[in-house]
Amino acid sequence: MKLITILSEFIKKARQESAREYSLPSSEGEGNRSKGWIGVDLDGTLARSDTLFTLNRIGDPVPKMLDRVKSMIERGTRVKIFTARASDPEQIPLIEAWLRENEIPNLEVTNIKDYDMIRLYDDRAVQVIANTGEIVTDDRNNG
Repeated sequence: MKLITILSEFIKKARQESAREYSLPSSEGEGNRSKGWIGVDLDGTLARSDTLFTLNRIGDPVPKMLDRVKSMIERGTRVKIFTARASDPEQIPLIEAWLRENEIPNLEVTNIKDYDMIRLYDDRAVQVIANTGEIVTDDRNNG
C-alpha cells in the first residue's frame, strides 16, 4: 500500500509540474520555447562523487557547476535536477535538503527525459551529432 501512495504522490507532482509555464531566455540560444528546461545531473556534475559517495550522502558541491546553475536560475531558466537517484522516492528528500543547504531554490528532481529538455549537463554523457550517429569526441571520449 505504501508504494501505491508514493506513486500517487509522484504522479500528482508530475502533473502539477507539467502544467507550469516557463520561458527560457534567448541568451540560452534555444529560441522562445515556453516549457524548455535544462537538466543538471547531481552526482559527479553538481556534487562531487568521490570515495565518500554513498546513497545516504551527497558529496560537496562542485563550485563551477553550482555557480552555473544559480546563474541560470537567476536568468529565469527552468532547471531540473536530472539524476538516477530520483528512481528511488526515498532519495528525493535527501536531494531537496542538499539543494537548500547549497542555497539552490526548490527545483524539480527527476530521472525522466521529455521533449521539453533542451540541454543536459552530465558527467557520463557522450554527445552525438543529431541525425548522424557521429560522436562528438574529445581526448576523454574515445568511443
